[in-house]
Amino acid sequence: MLKWFLSTLKEQHSNKDAEGKKKKLKPLNPFLGELFLGEWKGENGEGATKLVAEQVSHHPPVTACNLWNEEHGIRVCVPFTFSTHEFVLICLVKLQGNVAPKVYFSSTVHIDRKGYSLLHIDKYDEDYLITMPKIHVEGLMTGSLFPELSGTSYIRTSSGYTAKINYSARGWLSGKRNSFTASLYHDDNPKEALYVCEGQWSESYTIKDMRTKDVIEEVDVNAIPKMPLTVAPVEKQHHLESRRAWQYVADAINRGDMFGVGHEKSKIENQQREMRKIEKSEGTEFTRKYFSKVEEDVVAERLCERMKGSDVKGLRDGHGEVWRWDEEKYWRVLSNSLNGVKSPTRKRFDSGVAGIVLDENGESV
Repeated sequence: MLKWFLSTLKEQHSNKDAEGKKKKLKPLNPFLGELFLGEWKGENGEGATKLVAEQVSHHPPVTACNLWNEEHGIRVCVPFTFSTHEFVLICLVKLQGNVAPKVYFSSTVHIDRKGYSLLHIDKYDEDYLITMPKIHVEGLMTGSLFPELSGTSYIRTSSGYTAKINYSARGWLSGKRNSFTASLYHDDNPKEALYVCEGQWSESYTIKDMRTKDVIEEVDVNAIPKMPLTVAPVEKQHHLESRRAWQYVADAINRGDMFGVGHEKSKIENQQREMRKIEKSEGTEFTRKYFSKVEEDVVAERLCERMKGSDVKGLRDGHGEVWRWDEEKYWRVLSNSLNGVKSPTRKRFDSGVAGIVLDENGESV
């Protein structure tokens, strides 16, 4: 599990793509109700890992996501999730959770991500609680910006083991970018590490068995095979799915039309403000399509009990909300789709977002 988690960091946080080119920075602020659906098909098209992500809150920004693989019996929930339009987790799992980023400035831009993910493996009947590191931006003085991880994150399992990961950046005189040290220990003896991983999460690292002091594996992050994420063609996507909703903004970015970017982006933002005004005047709340708010997270509470310095309240977003994957909602949407029950459609209004109102079943009206 620790190796899997470390394998996801480069894809999520590196400012360069697989070919070494700098990624384009997209000025897209997820709107309430925005969806991102996709899947990794697996070998020979079998054993697909499915992904459903939904922006469940705008203030503060919170994305909830759920990943699962029925064939491999792995489920992952992120009740406070990574706020991004490109979810790339290289895994065969079901993951669910949500992460609420908090941004502040102190000599540079810092992002403190509250929240956690929960992963369950049917084969071993094990649960894992996963937290995320903080992010800050390096290179402000040179104009060459790139993200760097800092602080500490944890992977806590119901089998009684914990992995503690400390992140560090390159110093003024020494050190390397994207460095980390991770120790894996039993909760009854946290000072005695069983294994230690050390190196760069963007390049390579070693795994040492601390009982024998031997390096048992050297991991090259860049050599890990990656499966492409498959999404539906834009014209077949739900009106609230990211690539369809933001297509006009994306087109303007690709044209290099900054006026067009601002113009199209403002349309979506103004439409969202108008929706919030209507909901406030009617005393209603926007209906989430796949997730529901819950009072407590029993699994997370149990896993946090023995994790030193942590509790579930401290891991949550500023409002203390927990959003959980709603299986009933998901199957209702899927059943409607399979039976040809479609939401009423409407022409494009001010933006790429056509289905701006959802009924009690989370369908566009």
